Formats: sequence, structure tokens, C-alpha cells
Amino acid sequence: MNAKIYITLKPGVLDPQGKAVKHSLETLGFNEVADVRVGKFIELKLGDIARSEAEKKVKEMCEKLLANTVIESYKIEL
Repeated sequence: MNAKIYITLKPGVLDPQGKAVKHSLETLGFNEVADVRVGKFIELKLGDIARSEAEKKVKEMCEKLLANTVIESYKIEL
């Protein structure tokens, strides 16, 4: 089973990397870009595990290590 994890900054949290990317895009002539938010994508390959157990384990991984839940949100796809 594969797990895909999308991690993004929570609304209201400043994103300096996103601002830098937006500025660079404008410099390259892409002025139609209104805002940029940069996140992380993590893909895990899990062994033989039940879907409900995989969901529980991946959520635990996010809470303990993969996401800083104070400033980041995450979404899991199995």
C-alpha cells in the first residue's frame, strides 16, 4: 500500500519561500501569479497492512515527525 502525504503551511503563517518563488516568477515575466505557497509532498510505501491500520500509523507519523502541526496542516491519501 502507498501513502501520499501533502503538507502545507496553515493559513496566516508567513511563507518566505513562497514569496521568493513568486518574486522569481514575476522576474521571469509571469505577472499573473497572485500568490505562492510552498509545501512538502511525501510518499511512503507500506508493507502488508490493513487500510485502517495504515491510516492510523501514517497519521501518527505525521503528528510525531513529518509535519510541524503548530504551523502546518497535512492531508493523507492511501
